[in-house]
Amino acid sequence: MIGNNIARIRKKRGYTLSEFAELADISKSYLSNIERNINKNPSLDVMQKIASVLNVDLITLLKTGRDSNTHQYIEQEWIEIFNELKDLGIEKDQIQEYKMLIEFIKWQKENASPIEGK
Repeated sequence: MIGNNIARIRKKRGYTLSEFAELADISKSYLSNIERNINKNPSLDVMQKIASVLNVDLITLLKTGRDSNTHQYIEQEWIEIFNELKDLGIEKDQIQEYKMLIEFIKWQKENASPIEGK
């Protein structure tokens, strides 16, 4: 269940219910209801807040049973890269433009003649 995953990861990260609720900007009682599976259908907005604070993706929170342990957490290195982009003032909607630039540079390197590449 979603609530079990959230509670397990929250505890693993060392957050109390109160601390986590404050960080995620969710009421403590609502978060408690989610973790106890009383509220089994939280909104996407709430799930994104929870995932963000826990540094996991939504798939990790949604997995059930033994599969939840097999999904890898987002590597800290990638989180730091995205935080650096954010600090540089790059907005989410701009990422696609930078992706195209990176793909072009990659293509350029792959197709450079040996003389040009030196």
